[in-house]
Amino acid sequence: MMGKKVLVDLSHPFGANMPVWPYFKKPDIDTVHGIAKSGVLTQSLKIVMHCGTHADSPRHVMDKEFNGERARYTHEMELDEYYGDAVCLDIKTHVWGLITAADLDDAVARAGLTNDELEGMIIILRTGMHLNWDDSKDYFHYATGCGVEAGHWFVKNKVKTVGMDQQALDHPLHTSMGRNGIPMDLVGKSGKPIVEEFIEQFGEEAYAWFNKELFIKHHGESAYKELYGEIEEKAGTGGTWEPCHKLMLGNGITGWENVGGDLERVVGKRFKIMGFPIRWVEGDGSMVRLVAEIDEDELNDVPTRIYKYGDH
Repeated sequence: MMGKKVLVDLSHPFGANMPVWPYFKKPDIDTVHGIAKSGVLTQSLKIVMHCGTHADSPRHVMDKEFNGERARYTHEMELDEYYGDAVCLDIKTHVWGLITAADLDDAVARAGLTNDELEGMIIILRTGMHLNWDDSKDYFHYATGCGVEAGHWFVKNKVKTVGMDQQALDHPLHTSMGRNGIPMDLVGKSGKPIVEEFIEQFGEEAYAWFNKELFIKHHGESAYKELYGEIEEKAGTGGTWEPCHKLMLGNGITGWENVGGDLERVVGKRFKIMGFPIRWVEGDGSMVRLVAEIDEDELNDVPTRIYKYGDH
């Protein structure tokens, strides 16, 4: 017998002091009308839409998708891409680790599924990073994350949408926090750039996944072309710059970032999920209210999450 259906919020709270990606401004929230003076409350908002729990649109990271068509804006995305049958995969990897195909295969098996069942599904990756949600180096600099191997895995298994409990669809060192894209080369806790910290901790060969020249040095040019070549050819950018973003969005796989809220209540479970963007013409992405619908009896027995500072 089916239990009572309940809704579980998988969104981080929104507010003026919410954590934002390192080169974004905080939301600017102002009061236009107040109750005391005007009898109504009306507020204005100026914000980068890639804040909090949000969806990326392909136009955010590329000019053309991999089918050769101009990359879609938010208003061009199908509603079905943000709704469907989902599973929350419990990813087991070390802090600051690059999520591998083997990590994903292992999580699928522990969820009681086979890879053949993933086609058309939505998958949510739970690494535990959402519990670090804060304006902190732990959440942004030292996040576990995906890269080229995970991106190819999502495409191979024909998933519809992927949500991640991390700062982005890619590991931080695949982003401009390190030395990819327009590099910020951010400094870590030691006072050294996080790239140097990573190499000291894990070695040059581990860092090579984030750097073309080092990858070719350690694995050869043919291996680089096999993994990153499609990105360079079809996205027209460096292969190690946000490869998971580009493999997903370039191949029609939608992505949610900063999944949070009561995610712990649905780890390892199957459910319906929905997280719709606003109908923004020529938008590059959108904040969403991400919600799971699940049988009450299926929920993990964990308390409802309380955010100490309201929005973090």
